[in-house]
Amino acid sequence: MDLARFPRIRLGHTPTPLEPLERLSKELGGPELWIKRDDCTGLSTGGNKTRKLEFLMAEALAQEADMVMTQGATQSNHARQTAAAAAKLGFKCHLLLEDRIGSTDANYNNNGNVFLDLLHGATAEYRSSGLDMNQEMEDVAERFRTDGLKVYIIPGGGSNPTGALGYVNCAMELLGQVNDQSLPIDHLVHATGSAGTQGGLIVGLKAMNSHIPLLGIGVRAPKQKQEENVFRLAQATAEKLGCPGVVKREDVVANSDYVGEGYGLPTSESIEAIQMFAELEGLLLDPVYSSKGAAGLIDLIRKGHFKRGERVVFLHTGGSAGLFGYTSSFDLGGIVHTNKNSN
Repeated sequence: MDLARFPRIRLGHTPTPLEPLERLSKELGGPELWIKRDDCTGLSTGGNKTRKLEFLMAEALAQEADMVMTQGATQSNHARQTAAAAAKLGFKCHLLLEDRIGSTDANYNNNGNVFLDLLHGATAEYRSSGLDMNQEMEDVAERFRTDGLKVYIIPGGGSNPTGALGYVNCAMELLGQVNDQSLPIDHLVHATGSAGTQGGLIVGLKAMNSHIPLLGIGVRAPKQKQEENVFRLAQATAEKLGCPGVVKREDVVANSDYVGEGYGLPTSESIEAIQMFAELEGLLLDPVYSSKGAAGLIDLIRKGHFKRGERVVFLHTGGSAGLFGYTSSFDLGGIVHTNKNSN
């Protein structure tokens, strides 16, 4: 498995740290918890999409593109990191943002990732929920092509076989870290959505014969659909790498019990997870992906799925910028003001 033969542009700060979660482990009283800090990839506050974009943007350069285009929800971490990568490499960037939750909250529609999209110089337009966003991108790309631009289209989440190479690479990186530290791990857990992170990880873990079970906590699709999406992408990624068949259907496991009312809608459990990570470990989760992954991890520990004596690594996919679009979901009290007389 030779990743070096695929074009790649270094955008991230890697290897990302692998750190113990000592206070959270003590609070939950279950397994020994560690965290793989892909919130520290460095590109515009970091996140998991940076690894994918290293391969995707290299492909765009190889195709001599003038513009990159992608799509996602209003508070898309992927859109923000794509805009940042485009700015760094000199591409024009256009984003299609899907209004998946129908929010009228000004912070949600203008702050957080949306603010950063525009700060990085991207142009953007909204789409209503339920459209075929891939077709929408093709239609808009044709408009730009008519104007003479060469457009490279990146799928939502950067989740195609090229993008998934970033998480094949992450699996290799993680295995190197645990080997160097003599730190055997029993489970790897993360939030799974557009399938590229889980698809790449499972290919890397299986190709390296790691025997580490991977669990994706779903943030959008039902379990069967999520697993099928991941397996399909894993198969295509393995084919691209020249190791077809390395991933079996039973290797792909997702748990979609923590989606709540829908994608992008926080749950009481995800809010609790955000506050626990913030108050116990000084870490910021995002309201859409990493917090639901963490909520699933916490609940499964409480139910005894992960046991005392096991070592579990949680892959932090980043996205803390999204918190600033969801401030209305939190009740943190206020700051006490004390007026003192100068007399």
